[in-house]
Formats: sequence, C-alpha cells, structure tokens
Amino acid sequence: MTPTRRQKIEAMLTDDPDDIFLRYSLALELENEGEWQAGLDILETLARGTPPYVPAFQMAAQHLVKHERPDEARACLREGIEAARSQGMSHAAAEMAEMLMGLGAVGEG
Repeated sequence: MTPTRRQKIEAMLTDDPDDIFLRYSLALELENEGEWQAGLDILETLARGTPPYVPAFQMAAQHLVKHERPDEARACLREGIEAARSQGMSHAAAEMAEMLMGLGAVGEG
C-alpha cells in the first residue's frame, strides 16, 4: 500500500521534527482530512514560534472562518499583520489586512 501524503510528511517529521515547512504541511493535510482542530493547533504553535511563522496566521484565520469562528480569525489576522510587518513581509501583511477588511469589524470590542 502506498503511503498517504500525511504519512509521508509524518515520516519526514520523524527525521526532522523542527522543520517548520513540514509542520505547516502536516497542518494543511490534517485540515484536508477533517481533523481541522489538530491542524489549527499546529498552525497556532507555528504562529507563536520564534520568530513567528507568518503564513501560519493567515492559514489559521482561513480555518477559523471556515469553521464559523470569525472573531478568533480577526484576532489571528491582527497578530499576523503585526508579525509580518515586524519581519518586513509587507506583501503578507497586506494580504492579511485585505482578508481582515473582508471579515468586517464585527466583534471588535
């Protein structure tokens, strides 16, 4: 039996558990398989790393929106924009700002 994409990623992570891209890829695979909370947990861990992994913020926000948690998505995007700007990633910051605007200001306190 041919290993699944997830199994291949997990095998590579056994050899290199700190590989950020592999961990990000596993989070996406978990989402694809319906294990979105497990994927979201990985994305949140990556977003809180040193330095924060900027793509994780936007992907986490997309997962949150998909699962009807827009307030958490907005908070995630705000953090992501800040992280992107601090790392000089203006394009990523602009993409997340656009997504944030698309969600509107509902839930801001």
